[in-house]
Amino acid sequence: MHFLSPGWLLLLIVVAVLVAAYVLLQLRRKVFVARFSNLELLGSVAPRRPGWRRHLTFALLIAGLTVLTIGVAQPTAAVRVPRDRATVVLAIDVSLSMEATDVLPSRIQAAQMAGKKFADLLPARINLGLVSFGGNASVLVSPTLDRDPVKKAIDGLKLQESTAIGEAIFTSLQAISVFSQATTAKGERPPPARIVLLSDGTNTVGRPVSEAVAAAKKAHVQISTIAFGTPNGTVTYKGDTLAVPADRSTLHAIADETGGSFHTAASVQELEQVYQNIGSQIGYTTQQRDVSWRFLAIGLFVLFAAAGTSMLWAGRLV
Repeated sequence: MHFLSPGWLLLLIVVAVLVAAYVLLQLRRKVFVARFSNLELLGSVAPRRPGWRRHLTFALLIAGLTVLTIGVAQPTAAVRVPRDRATVVLAIDVSLSMEATDVLPSRIQAAQMAGKKFADLLPARINLGLVSFGGNASVLVSPTLDRDPVKKAIDGLKLQESTAIGEAIFTSLQAISVFSQATTAKGERPPPARIVLLSDGTNTVGRPVSEAVAAAKKAHVQISTIAFGTPNGTVTYKGDTLAVPADRSTLHAIADETGGSFHTAASVQELEQVYQNIGSQIGYTTQQRDVSWRFLAIGLFVLFAAAGTSMLWAGRLV
């Protein structure tokens, strides 16, 4: 927790002095009782009072003053707030391995269904673009607030040979850069951007993934990756049955090095849940906000409680 006006915390010294004074008064009271020789007369002069109630009232008073002091020091806390704007590019692998049926009805059909749901659940204030990649990478839809073009393009995905993960990242970065330059006023900072990349294979063609990751880091663009499919997925290619597991280590490294998040999914339901989690991450950001009102409200409530107990048990406020 941070404080915007930490100087007010010096008032806690006054609270500590009040506590010390109260303790000293209680000790003196005990000494006075011990020195009084006639206990029966003491009972008539100073009748017994509900000590623990008196202590509780004082404890509430001190607690209220402490909380109020923290409140006037204007504490801040990390709060999740909706993003005003952001740019997201969804990059979907369309290599031939996406024909595998280890994810029903097939990997590509599951990716299409989940991708369209991702487009719907992403907050409306966030621009969404679409990139497909197989032997090469193409921008199918530039970032836009309109979800219909994105969903139509997802329905029209066509499979290709090979997997160009590095090219997918470079193409997504270019789409983000072009969009930011066209929509950001001079002197303003471009909105935050993220790439959400789904792949079920390993990089086989195009520029190295390491170069693409370096470019993403330079552009301050996080990449969230999804390793899609089961380790036992296979496809038939030119009469041969080929194993097509996702390269989890590479996808994990891409996410780690760019500050994104890594996910795995082996079913439509899991993929939809992953997209929902990513959408929640993208749609909100964490900011330090002034939360002094919370402490002021609690402090006043505790002070009222102290006053109430004093009136109830002693018939007076002091």
